[in-house]
Amino acid sequence: MAKSAEVKLAIFGRAGVGKSAIVVRFLTKRFIWEYDPTLESTYRHQATIDDEVVSMEILDTAGQEDTIQREGHMRWGEGFVLVYDITDRGSFEEVLPLKNTLDEIKKPKNVTLILVGNKADLDHSRQVSTEEGEKLATELACAFYECSACTGEGNIAEVFYELCREVRRRRMVQGKTRRRSSTTHVKQAINKMLTKISS
Repeated sequence: MAKSAEVKLAIFGRAGVGKSAIVVRFLTKRFIWEYDPTLESTYRHQATIDDEVVSMEILDTAGQEDTIQREGHMRWGEGFVLVYDITDRGSFEEVLPLKNTLDEIKKPKNVTLILVGNKADLDHSRQVSTEEGEKLATELACAFYECSACTGEGNIAEVFYELCREVRRRRMVQGKTRRRSSTTHVKQAINKMLTKISS
């Protein structure tokens, strides 16, 4: 049997935006009402995406970690879900600083991420419009989803599948670049040798 591709995904966002609820909804199709918001958990999940088996390791961050912990999580992850709560403007405003920190830690690589507005079932208390979410996603050059971990509306599974696809696309591109640069080195070395011989 072919070895499955492994992908490391990390979820970030202010405490209380529903990060754990999104992960649990994705893994179990259920909604949990109560859990400890200070806990950080890692989950493993296998799925077939585009006819290929992918093993995901999903890190659900607590949203209250100190800078060193957070940076460690960012170094660990390959793909990121940045979550805000549509009823909490402050959580939306924290997304851009989070992305900037990610860029800083991951440079020179581009960061692979998806923006998610959670609690779409609470439309009556909405503080962040869908258009604002879309605009921010355009600025961040990433996909955008609005969903509700509570009711399951919005395609939560698609968030994770799309992120896995994106991580694997990036890997392929980086692999090609790496191969190309090593061939270039070999060519340069041969040319130097030839120059020496002919001189």
